[in-house]
Amino acid sequence: MAARGKRHDGHRLVVRPQDAEVTVTHHALAVGHSIAATGQRIEMGWWHTNSLFFPANAIMLIRSSSQGERMSGGVFVLKDPTTLVAMKPASFATEDQFQRLVADFPTLLGAVQSENDAPRRWVLLGREKGIQSEDDGYDRFAVDHLFLDQDGIPTLVEVKRQSDTRLRREVVGQMLDYAANAVLHWSSERLRDQFEANCTAKETDPASALANLIGPNGDVDALWEKVKTNLKAGRVRLLFVADRIPAEVRGIVEFLNRQMDPAEVLAIELQQYEGEGLRTIVPTVYGHTEEAQQRKSVNGPKRQWDEASFFDEFGRHVAPELLPVARRIANWIKTTSDEVVFGRGSRDGSIGAGFKRQGSRFLTLQLWTSGILTLNFGYLKAPFDEPGVRQGWVDRVGAVPAITLPPDAGNKWPNIRLSALSQHVDAFLEAMDWLAHQLRASA
Repeated sequence: MAARGKRHDGHRLVVRPQDAEVTVTHHALAVGHSIAATGQRIEMGWWHTNSLFFPANAIMLIRSSSQGERMSGGVFVLKDPTTLVAMKPASFATEDQFQRLVADFPTLLGAVQSENDAPRRWVLLGREKGIQSEDDGYDRFAVDHLFLDQDGIPTLVEVKRQSDTRLRREVVGQMLDYAANAVLHWSSERLRDQFEANCTAKETDPASALANLIGPNGDVDALWEKVKTNLKAGRVRLLFVADRIPAEVRGIVEFLNRQMDPAEVLAIELQQYEGEGLRTIVPTVYGHTEEAQQRKSVNGPKRQWDEASFFDEFGRHVAPELLPVARRIANWIKTTSDEVVFGRGSRDGSIGAGFKRQGSRFLTLQLWTSGILTLNFGYLKAPFDEPGVRQGWVDRVGAVPAITLPPDAGNKWPNIRLSALSQHVDAFLEAMDWLAHQLRASA
């Protein structure tokens, strides 16, 4: 049985790559964020993913480290039966070298998993991934790495060496800016198109590139649907990666991870050790707390939301002055739509406006507990897609002050911050009234 986040002092880990055997001097041992029971045999790939990188045909002897606690007692490599190499801390030569290490070996980020979640698997969507600040197609920011895990959670990674003076409060504010704009302006369709274009440029099959996440027979479309759902809900992961995480950054990360939901904020320290031509990387994760892990586990049970639970959760995450705006939209849904559709997300609640025709249902919009409103232009298909209805709807919503839609919004599912509607909710609901009238008139 595995348990994480507990302290295990004085234990010794012996890893023999030749036979992939783990031996410990007591009943359990925590290294970074991984657990192995006495005598348990594990596949080297998994241990490699979540604990250490070490040279082949070597034996690692290290003192254990609790989650979020620096290694103590040193790191040693038993090079052969008579040679013990003391590994010494070493810095990365350049930031590009550090970034390439993370890009080439994303398994170094495996320690971010919470106690109730499966080990994270990753695919790199891109380096220096552009982020818009407006729906105008122009990138204003660029995050060092954008990864995707098997649950479709976009993971933004900023990599900094300890010598970089920006590895203090500046990088935290920078990352929050990235995340806020990514959730608002990215779409799963755009990310998928760019990922597939990158694969084509590398002469790689996109489905094969995703096999690490979903398996060789996995459903690629279902994965990107998860990405869409996560972006709508604001479920992204922010990772600060450095060879040494300053104490003030650790404190900020832990605070943000407690307060931000469903977004996750963590820091990973990748300490490098060298000695006699050998090189070892030891990951340590900061930011996990028991409370945050329980709230943010992606494998929690589904729940059926209703109006009471929706607004209770909404009040936990959104500014109080936006509650009347949300109530206005919810009342429009209840009085105008054919069906009020409540979501079943384990953490993120939604209320949507459904219209029925010829046995089909069209979900026009969804309001989320995160304060995001999703307009489902892309779902407008037969029998609802009468001539002029789609573009008429897009044009009327786009005419609402403070709402800026991309040029191809009619084929997408744009997100709008509820705060943008605070002074213009009447104009927005007039646009929705027009759509409802069109849908019913053509029934």
